[in-house]
Parts: sequence; C-alpha cells; structure tokens
Amino acid sequence: MANNAYTEPGEKDWYDIGSQWNNSYPFGWEPDADGFRGHIFATPDNSTVIISVKGTSLMWPVGGGGPTQRKDKLNDNLLFSCCCARVGPTWSTVCDCYEGNYKCDQGCLEKSLAEESLFYSIGINLYNNVTYMYPNSNIWLIGHSLGGALASLVGVTFGAPVVAFEAPAERLAATRLHLPSPPSTHHVTHVYNTGDPIPMGTCTGVSSTCALAGIALETHCHLGQVIRYDTVSKLGWSANVVHHGIQALIDGILAKDDLDWGEDGKKRGVPAITTEDDCVDCFNWEFGDYRNASAAGCRSRSG
Repeated sequence: MANNAYTEPGEKDWYDIGSQWNNSYPFGWEPDADGFRGHIFATPDNSTVIISVKGTSLMWPVGGGGPTQRKDKLNDNLLFSCCCARVGPTWSTVCDCYEGNYKCDQGCLEKSLAEESLFYSIGINLYNNVTYMYPNSNIWLIGHSLGGALASLVGVTFGAPVVAFEAPAERLAATRLHLPSPPSTHHVTHVYNTGDPIPMGTCTGVSSTCALAGIALETHCHLGQVIRYDTVSKLGWSANVVHHGIQALIDGILAKDDLDWGEDGKKRGVPAITTEDDCVDCFNWEFGDYRNASAAGCRSRSG
C-alpha cells in the first residue's frame, strides 16, 4: 500500500493487495495536482481504513520525478532540516529564520511549518474528511519516506496508529508543531534499514546525494517505536540511497522470510522493537526567541 501511493491502478509498479481491500479513493491525482497525494484503502465492510501517503518524487537514484517534486522538496527542507535548509551560504533557504552563527529563530520555524499550503496542514484536512466519510472505521496512516513522516505527524495529531517506512526523522518537526511527545507516541512504528542513509540521518554534507538533489535531511530522531533492519551487518549492504526506495524494502527484506534478524544468538524473523529516546537533533545549532529579543531592544536583523 505504501508503494501504491506513488502510482495508480493498472500501472506496472502497482502491487495487487488482494480482494480483501478496495482502492476506495485516490487523492491528489487530478490532472493539474502537484502536491499531497496517495490512496485510501478500505476493507469491504469499511471496518478498517488505511490512508497511504506518497513520499518524495525526485529525479535521483530512487525516484522518477513528476509534478509533485517541487512541493515535495519544499516540505522535505522545512520538516527535516535544522534551520530552513541553511546548509551553507550558497543554499537558498526555504524560510527566513536564520539569525547567523548557527542560530535560528524558534518562533519563525514553528510558524513556517504550520502554513496552510504545506503538506502537514493538507494532511490534517484529509484526515478530518476521512473520519467524516468513515465515522465508525478504524483508521490507520502509512507512508514511505516523506509520506511516512507526514503519516506520523498527522497520526500523532489525532492519536491514530501509524506505520512509516524508511521515513526521515520527524521528532524535531513534531516538537516545532507542538504535537504530543514520547511516551504518548507509541502508536507510531517506524520501519527502516541501516543501509538507507535517509532515516539514519547520515545523508548529509555538501557532497551527499541528498545535498546534490537540493534536500537538507539533517534529522535522525524518530517518534514512537522503531523496527530497524540491520542490513549493513546482516546482508552486507552499503549505506546508499539506492536502499531507500520502498521496493528495496519490500523485495530485499520483507519478502524474504528466511532471514534471521536476531541479536545475541536469538533467532528472530523481525528485529526487536526499540525506541530512539537518547537522541539529539541539530546539536550544533542554537534555537531561541531572537526576534522578540530584538524587539525588546537588542540588535535587529536590519541593523
């Protein structure tokens, strides 16, 4: 279902999910649509409904581009960078919150993430519409990459169960949006592999694939519970964005039931659930209410 958020029924990359699910409602697939999209799946009796949110579509090793890529990139840079995608002096930032010397205005960041045109706000409206359409259903949110992080943020907002695949870390964005924080986020489960530098938070630096694509994915702390497949140690995978695609996860990991993911000699078909409690994002940045301080008599940005 997370894969199918990227495509449409009948296309060659559409996975048949069986007769127990109906493709009940596609969203964001209108001819002129260029943003938030995916599919809503429901059981025949509507007892369970799953909102599947599409991730980033870019022309890079694991993406094919498309009409949503400009807005995908904007949302990536707002949600997962430390300060407006201020990677260096040559980068065009996506918001005006940088204060110089690795300082960033917290209030400005919070306001930037909550704008109505951004995917999080659109996702909130979608969830409200789905609950109206299916008032008695058990509603889940899922997604891959950016879609998984958005599913998590919307799910945390409403307390809905979430499964996110290979998603960049969203805890910092959740804090900036003033959403519930651990331990009340255990209804969120992240699934990713250690060969994918994006959820690992290592696709950074000016020469990284993410930076070359113009995306600042600098966070590495996830909400909720984590199922982390150690493909680097167990399968010999390298850390490379080719392992970020949803099909790499499906075909390379989940479809193989003969792999042992246990530690300390204990055989496991699935890695043990962990949390990322002892985790800090953007440790080299300072965040504060600098602009209110300026208004109180300190030096302003204009001089």
